[in-house]
Amino acid sequence: MSVADVLLLALGAVAVGSAVLVVGTRQLVRAGLYLVVCLGAVAGMYLVLTAELVAWVQVLIYVGAVVVLLLFAVMLTRAPIGTSADLDRPGWAAGLVGGGAGLGLAALLIDAYRWSRVDLPEPGTAERIGGAVFRTWVLPFEVLSVLLLAALVGAIVLSRPDVGRRR
Repeated sequence: MSVADVLLLALGAVAVGSAVLVVGTRQLVRAGLYLVVCLGAVAGMYLVLTAELVAWVQVLIYVGAVVVLLLFAVMLTRAPIGTSADLDRPGWAAGLVGGGAGLGLAALLIDAYRWSRVDLPEPGTAERIGGAVFRTWVLPFEVLSVLLLAALVGAIVLSRPDVGRRR
């Protein structure tokens, strides 16, 4: 077992553990912070796999933007931040569905690959990925940025009770 394998196993354990804490905690802000840990561990796995560009995109977009947007939305809408009484639902149904979905996906992957080795494609460079993003995918990229801006403006408008009220 190499050092990369040990690092991948450790980061995978951190990612899975913090993902369980995200869905298992009763406090919304803590769930957001556990999500930061989970996404950071995934970015660390990308670094171990020598996909530096994808790792930094993971950090910038998901950890830096999405989680911050989620926390701002929670705080701007004045949602309850502490323990919520309406989240007291039986967990056995969710565990059954999640476990069944996980076992189904594991069986699907085992059946699809049959423990065979897959040849890796030639590694991508930042120049090739940047060219693909800004030539082929520039319109969806810009549409997504406008959509995120509209969601942020909508969250601000919804959080202000004085907007749209008649005088």
